[in-house]
Amino acid sequence: MKKRKDIDGLIRALMYKDLDIQWRAAEALGEMGTEGNNHLLLALQSRNKHIRLGVMEALGEIRAPEAVQPLINALHDPDNEVRWEAALALGEIGDDRALPPLVEALKDRDRFVRYGAAVALDKFGWQPENDTMHAYLHLGKQEWKEMVAIGEAAIEPLSVALNDHDSEIREKAVRAFGVIGSEKAIPLVYRSLSDANDNVRWNAVKAAPRVGLSLAYLPRGLSLRPRLRKNPYIAGFLNFVLPGMGYFYLGKWWGIIIFQIDVYATTLVFTTNGEFNTYGINYPIYFILAAHAWYMASKMPDL
Repeated sequence: MKKRKDIDGLIRALMYKDLDIQWRAAEALGEMGTEGNNHLLLALQSRNKHIRLGVMEALGEIRAPEAVQPLINALHDPDNEVRWEAALALGEIGDDRALPPLVEALKDRDRFVRYGAAVALDKFGWQPENDTMHAYLHLGKQEWKEMVAIGEAAIEPLSVALNDHDSEIREKAVRAFGVIGSEKAIPLVYRSLSDANDNVRWNAVKAAPRVGLSLAYLPRGLSLRPRLRKNPYIAGFLNFVLPGMGYFYLGKWWGIIIFQIDVYATTLVFTTNGEFNTYGINYPIYFILAAHAWYMASKMPDL
């Protein structure tokens, strides 16, 4: 493909499962000079995420200076994997223009992007200018003990971790607030009381007295959490139109058995008594099942 100057073929080879072929395709594109780089930069605008990821890997291998600005722009892509790969590629290229955007990427809400930015900055030999930026770098590498050792200056970076999609990251951040024990973390601990994850909420409860948050505020904070109880009306409706499925919606495995019994029973009644009589027999039963499912759901605990 290199001899034929089949640039499109080489770009497609960047997505090949074999890493050796990917690397050789990137190397071949790099050896084609400006012509190959231009095609790669054009392919970077593809709507296919996998093509863009492969192209960014190649641009990092090639270390093309003209790729720096497009890769910096990719740090703002909606897709976290694209942002992650852009950070890694910028670290491979090593152009100083990427330093400020990579430092900003340490504040990304996704842990993988933060990690990619931290690794890239290490390749630059970047040294944080203060304790807060040191904490951001440790956050990127998920070095929790080092962040806690920094103290109050780590509270701002830890607040970024509270926005992470991974509940384990949010949980570790709340634990760190408790160990640091600063009143500056009170609003963040209070906010964590309403987290969707139970472990995060429980660790916020334990961290509250350590940061100086009065226990009297905990019930109100917990009351703001997302409600996870099953909807009684959905359970009742399902049991009326598909008897047994309302129970299954509530987590009762035997709802499937009731559904199967209803199918067979309805077929039998229909063949022996006709359509009109089938409705007369089934509808009262369906109504009772719907009411029962509604009652069960309304009595379930609010998690």
